[in-house]
Amino acid sequence: MKWERTPAPLGPAPDRFSRDDLAPSGWSRLAEVVWHLPRLLSGLGPLTPRGPEDGPPALVIPGFLATDRTTMELRRALARVGWRVHPWLLGLNRGAKADTLELLGERLDALRDRRKLLLVGWSLGGIFARELAFRHPDKVRAVVTLGSPFSGDLKTNTNVREFYEKIAGHDVNQPPFERLAGKPPVPFLALWSRRDGIVAPSAARGLAHEVDKAVEIDTRHTGFAVHRPALSRMVAEIRSFLTEVEGRPPVMGSIAA
Repeated sequence: MKWERTPAPLGPAPDRFSRDDLAPSGWSRLAEVVWHLPRLLSGLGPLTPRGPEDGPPALVIPGFLATDRTTMELRRALARVGWRVHPWLLGLNRGAKADTLELLGERLDALRDRRKLLLVGWSLGGIFARELAFRHPDKVRAVVTLGSPFSGDLKTNTNVREFYEKIAGHDVNQPPFERLAGKPPVPFLALWSRRDGIVAPSAARGLAHEVDKAVEIDTRHTGFAVHRPALSRMVAEIRSFLTEVEGRPPVMGSIAA
């Protein structure tokens, strides 16, 4: 597919929506918070790289109002199958800032050896991962988004828009950097869920020209980061996807830590 470096459209939302196009209700958002509370302890542990030192490198980017603590279980799951998984180390994700992509680009440079990195972004982190791949395709092996609303109008396809705009300080559709449309010029896998209590399914699934592959995962929005059954499925899907696009199974490290 030919990649064109064009700005993402920011026009008005269409007049008619399918159920998949609209954000879940406020009650669904509350259910996400309540469901996640007993799983907060999963974030305990040192914020150091996980997995075998010789494993293929991966960078995990947390979602809005999340930190590396929130993605600890996700990074453990990737490490168990041989990835050398790194946290983003930028603290609490308070939304898009003017220097977000610059800082992430520096993180790529610091982590990359002779191999490209796998970028795994949860929710807003997936939007950052996509933009990073547009700008640094020579450093990125593939992008995997987890419940990320990268497609469509963010004013209608997520139920945290008001919170986001208040905390981030800008219109949700007008971040302080240019958003690019289409599919990033690297392999791109979108994982999405019908049970997502934050993001509309179609927003996280994308259109045919925006993805290489989209796979439904049976989990909540917060489950993409902490739900162990879902994490096992996600890790398997990532391996399968890379095998498809690269023509061979990913070469993993010797012993996962």
